[in-house]
Amino acid sequence: MEAAEVKKLIKDLQTATTTGKPEDGVTILKQLKQNVVATEDLLRETKAGLAIGKLRSHPRKEIADLAKELVKKWKEAVEAGKKAKAAAKPTPPPAATSQPAKSQPSPIDPPSRKQSISTPAMSTPTSSRPTSAPNQPQSNGVRTVKSDAVKIESKGDKTRDKCMELLYDAMASDSGAPIEQILKRVYAIEYQVYKEFDGVTKEYSTKMRRLFNNLKDKKNPGLREAVVSGDITAEKFIRMTPEEMASEERKQQNSALNEANVHAALGAGEPEAETDAFQCGRCKNFKTRYRQAQTRSADEPMTTFVTCTVCGNKWKFS
Repeated sequence: MEAAEVKKLIKDLQTATTTGKPEDGVTILKQLKQNVVATEDLLRETKAGLAIGKLRSHPRKEIADLAKELVKKWKEAVEAGKKAKAAAKPTPPPAATSQPAKSQPSPIDPPSRKQSISTPAMSTPTSSRPTSAPNQPQSNGVRTVKSDAVKIESKGDKTRDKCMELLYDAMASDSGAPIEQILKRVYAIEYQVYKEFDGVTKEYSTKMRRLFNNLKDKKNPGLREAVVSGDITAEKFIRMTPEEMASEERKQQNSALNEANVHAALGAGEPEAETDAFQCGRCKNFKTRYRQAQTRSADEPMTTFVTCTVCGNKWKFS
């Protein structure tokens, strides 16, 4: 599938998953899974990996599961492509200096002959080293500073250095981004927090701990993807509230909880009136109770709170 087609499908997918058409989103995800042969260049050009990665925390389970399967499949395809390129790269011939020693062995001095034979053999692993780029992840599992063999640039302070290591572990854990890209985000975030609190203070440590805990949350891959890609800048990230950092699933839960609290608060007010004017969207019955309250400014219409007496479903409208 061409890049232009992939871009169009990704755009349609984003529209479907944000405008209440999950069935269309499922169809598009299945189409991408079946027809797209992932390469590093294709994913970089279309930004499909980032878009699909954000859907791994979608409140609808079918969409989240398909997104996880797709990310895993594409990641494996990209890694396989890199290995194939590395294997196809020709191995440089042995050094020219070793040829005379091999063609004219000394029958009198066996140690010298042994040394001339072993020298080309030792050059084999050396010639294969360039196939593993230093800026690419070295582990196929959970990535960490240790597994990626990353050398964090020391700031001369153990607390700062340790905080940067923790940030890297959290951001790299399930990411396919290059090492240098992740390090760039790590340094930027740590510097912004350091500058915010004018040094390594108690507030600095508390802030870094909170950022780390949010980034490492396995149920919030969308936040990691956005921070690593730069969609969320370091300056913005350190000022985000816990509510803003929450996954889509958590935001849905918080919204439902807030609405339930509003209904509970109204329970102590005037009694609800029974009516058959409203149909429940869940069980389709018309047996409901309702009340009205002025939840906004006086010139705005009143908000009507409805409760289904059959299944307990609650909703509101203005």
